[in-house]
Amino acid sequence: MLLNISYNRPAISERINNEVGKPFTLFERVKLKGTGSPKLQITSSSIDIHNLLVLDNNANVCNVEMRNRGIIVMFRSLLETYALIIPYFKLNLYKGKAEEYSIYMDHYFIKVKADTPGIHKFFKKILDYKADNAPTQIDDL
Repeated sequence: MLLNISYNRPAISERINNEVGKPFTLFERVKLKGTGSPKLQITSSSIDIHNLLVLDNNANVCNVEMRNRGIIVMFRSLLETYALIIPYFKLNLYKGKAEEYSIYMDHYFIKVKADTPGIHKFFKKILDYKADNAPTQIDDL
């Protein structure tokens, strides 16, 4: 689900928390050695996201935040902040060319360059966490 998270709206925060869980506590973030990615350059995206990104001339960058039951991919367009909310059971993560990762959910996708140091470890951490903690069936939700 693609949401505008620019403003502090309790209804939107509740939807995000219901979908992917609450943010990790400080102790959990230290234990995981970080739950957020550095800035990632977007190389291509689905049409819905592309239409938002072309509204300004700024660099198309995003970052990824891990949650208990999913990830959030955040990016900015004009003066607004958007989030792609992806539960683990809908997440498909692919390593494309040598330096590119593709993040898919339903009909949304974002491809990012993987030239930032440590980004390979971060995406491996997401996949490992997904394998260890994601429900195996829809009934487990």
